[in-house]
Amino acid sequence: MAYLLGVDTGGTYTDAVVLAEKTDTVVATAKALTTRPDLSLGVGAAIDAALAEAGIATSDVAMVSLSTTLATNALVEGQGGRVGLIAIGFDDADLQRSGLTEALGGDPLIRLSGGHNYAGAELAPLDLHALRSALDGMDVEVSGFAVASSFATRNPAHEIAIRDLIRQETGKPVTCSHELSQSLGGPKRALTAVLNARLIGMIDRLITACEGHLHMRGITARLMVVRGDGALISADIAREKPIETILSGPAASVAGASWLSGETDALVSDIGGTTTDVCLLRDGRPMLDPQGARVGPFRTMVEAVAMRTTGLGGDSEVHIVDGLVSALRLGPRRLMPISLAATLYPDPIHAALDRALAHDIPAPDGGQFAIPLWKELPDGLDAREGVIAERLESGPLRLGEAVQSRTENPAIGRLINRGLVMLAGVTPSDASHVLGKLETWDRDAAYKALTLFARRRTGVGQRIAPDAGVLAKMIVDQLTDQTVDCLLQAAFAEDGIDGDPANLAKHPLTMAGLNGHEGVLRMKLSLGVPVVGLGASAHAYYDAVGKRLGTKMIVPQHADVANAIGAVVGQVRMQVSGSLISDSGFTAHLPDGPQRFPSKDAGLEALERALTEAAKAKAIAAGVSVPRVTVNREIKEAEVESQQMFIEATLRVTASGRPRIAHS
Repeated sequence: MAYLLGVDTGGTYTDAVVLAEKTDTVVATAKALTTRPDLSLGVGAAIDAALAEAGIATSDVAMVSLSTTLATNALVEGQGGRVGLIAIGFDDADLQRSGLTEALGGDPLIRLSGGHNYAGAELAPLDLHALRSALDGMDVEVSGFAVASSFATRNPAHEIAIRDLIRQETGKPVTCSHELSQSLGGPKRALTAVLNARLIGMIDRLITACEGHLHMRGITARLMVVRGDGALISADIAREKPIETILSGPAASVAGASWLSGETDALVSDIGGTTTDVCLLRDGRPMLDPQGARVGPFRTMVEAVAMRTTGLGGDSEVHIVDGLVSALRLGPRRLMPISLAATLYPDPIHAALDRALAHDIPAPDGGQFAIPLWKELPDGLDAREGVIAERLESGPLRLGEAVQSRTENPAIGRLINRGLVMLAGVTPSDASHVLGKLETWDRDAAYKALTLFARRRTGVGQRIAPDAGVLAKMIVDQLTDQTVDCLLQAAFAEDGIDGDPANLAKHPLTMAGLNGHEGVLRMKLSLGVPVVGLGASAHAYYDAVGKRLGTKMIVPQHADVANAIGAVVGQVRMQVSGSLISDSGFTAHLPDGPQRFPSKDAGLEALERALTEAAKAKAIAAGVSVPRVTVNREIKEAEVESQQMFIEATLRVTASGRPRIAHS
């Protein structure tokens, strides 16, 4: 019998499942901690444990599929590699649109003359000499490049020329905007290219870790990766276009939720360590976001499920809201829970907590720890980064010991953003250990950390909580409130009620309805569909969420590995698009560039033929034996003097199918 192996790498856990293809049943599940920076350790541990529980031979594994939240988490937390953007034919206003400046965050920008017009004709010659000069002075820490040219989807010649030159001069990865989307809107394509370039190193390390372990175990099955729309792509494509894996984990979770629960109409809420992802399931399928995937503050051109991703998870940082009364806020930054840190480094964590508890004063650093994640002291650090790294060479330190002056705060931030250091602190996971809801890690360390945190003061000098137990309940209640807010925002958005969903979710009338207000007005508000709760900690938190929203809460069996299950129940789906425009003739924008035709019909026929060949080739390369092809045409016409005049046609060709399953 053939078996399918699904792997999901999240911020905290890496999950693995084994499904029997013939019976469509879960044979084995396993979890391991996600290990940074060496992801192969966590990936290998999860795969080995799942295969051991299944008791199958590695030769029986017919397909491996990988989903991940690493790309999503990195964008939410502002992490990723340093990139350089080459912008061709853009003015200052273009660079301010779509959040492009914010996405660059101070990374190098090279502006060149060039670009094309709407019809694909060159506006100005490309200045490659200026590019060579700029590359000579480029920061060595730049790990990759993004290239975006005006109307590159009409003519990609300038992007291709720059890509080839950069690869020749630097040997570093290059992302062209036209390779990620065929839509117009240069600034948004440039933003998508920047984010893609920032993620390349991270996703490459994950795929390499997975492939390396599969090879070591003698598993020769094809490795697929879940895309943000739930479709499967080959590992090679995921390496080149890691931006397509944003919302990969959430997309897999939706597929897993439908498969596990059998529900066709429900809100799916997946709580991980870093984020909570909410999506509406209608008729057993999620809808695609027509505006492109949104993650954190960025709206991309990546096709993905219509998912609302919020920086709220079991490992979210706990903040005190300034004010006169005790109030908390969770996220968006993820911390390593103290209970987990003490499991990994018991002696230094407990010793530091005991020293802090011996003094009945609030901890200046909030009781947080700096955890080094490197095997060897990294190269390329500046002076302040190097000082902090040397202090951490012997292992974790209290944050106040690792960072000893305000001038070092930016340096620790850079080390965190590069994935070299992680902060450990109080999280909802620690609170759940104190309350007995979770028993995975070190409860004593969690209790000590919450006791220390409870000594912190409000605006009037009072402790935020009398003891660890009260504080733990406050944290879990806050997680419930913020989860309810996520689900309400998704519900208001789906129903299309006039107003900002974020404001509607917090509106006094909404709160009155949830509270069942009884007076001159009798008010009640509840969700009209059930909620399927997913994630390792869903069972610890989501009962209270369902009660608050007055709806059925479903936490199915294997909810903790739903993403890994969803990773192996999807299909390959490759889409290629192009356009035909009327411009004193007919110009078809083919995958290889623009081409003129004598008539509309001739142009449409050639365009459809070229797009079909390209889509089928991509699907076959991804493992589909006989792709199923569908063609969608959008024709724009205008009536002029009672005659229909052709303006533009957009064709989208999709080739889909299940990847080949190699039976032993």
